[in-house]
Amino acid sequence: MPNIKAKKKVKKVVKKGQAHIQATYNNTLVSLTDQQGNLLSWSSAGVNGFKGPKKATPYAAGIIVRSAIEKAKEYGLEEVDVFVRGVGAGREAAVRALHSHGLNVNSIKDMTPIPHNGCRPKKPRRM
Repeated sequence: MPNIKAKKKVKKVVKKGQAHIQATYNNTLVSLTDQQGNLLSWSSAGVNGFKGPKKATPYAAGIIVRSAIEKAKEYGLEEVDVFVRGVGAGREAAVRALHSHGLNVNSIKDMTPIPHNGCRPKKPRRM
């Protein structure tokens, strides 16, 4: 029987990364990535046990961020650039929670999509 050694998996060390926050009216999602956008950890309100209208609350956003940071700690993440998308209630709470849970926030950028004329409106109702 040949003596084959399995290679040890090397843990990637990421000091600086990005935090992508998507805050909708119904939910909040947080993804922590490295500088190239490769995912390190993520979390959402549903994963953390929130259901229904509680998913979009600022309290839920804080819990979500804490959960994502705990998963990303094994990579040694210390600094993040924050990219916020959406108009939900968890926007501000998620950014504050990033700072309060020990990550240095370098910059905050709003990436909310804005329609430049948008969809065609419905025709007027005739009665």
